[in-house]
Amino acid sequence: MAPIFTSYPGVGETNQKKFWYSQAVRIGDRIECAGQGGWNPETGEFYKEINAQIDQAFDNCELNLRHAGGQGWSQVVRVNSYHVPINNEALDAMVRNFKKWMPNRQPIWTCVGVPRLGEDDMRVEIEVVAVDEDGKPIATQK
Repeated sequence: MAPIFTSYPGVGETNQKKFWYSQAVRIGDRIECAGQGGWNPETGEFYKEINAQIDQAFDNCELNLRHAGGQGWSQVVRVNSYHVPINNEALDAMVRNFKKWMPNRQPIWTCVGVPRLGEDDMRVEIEVVAVDEDGKPIATQK
């Protein structure tokens, strides 16, 4: 099965042009998403407060998964998160969002503290993998 690359409107398409990468790839029923930060998906502005940034990163993962033809967080099986800094406040925000977005699922999770992420104001980056057995891709790379 050929991979289908997608990038959602706004920041997704902007980053595709600026940094030469796609936001998601779908191969059959598997959707893998590039790391999502706590940016406004239309303007690219980062939220400064860590809880708001993590909440927005979860929203952006949902947007990305749905744009790739999935049903969102309910299909996520793997999460990798990267944090600057990694502390209890960040971990608590991650767990709060896991419970909100996946009340009936506990995916595998790798959580790493790093010295820097892709842009100066990024404090979190979340990658996800989802399995969408019934879905069909709704968008394709231009």
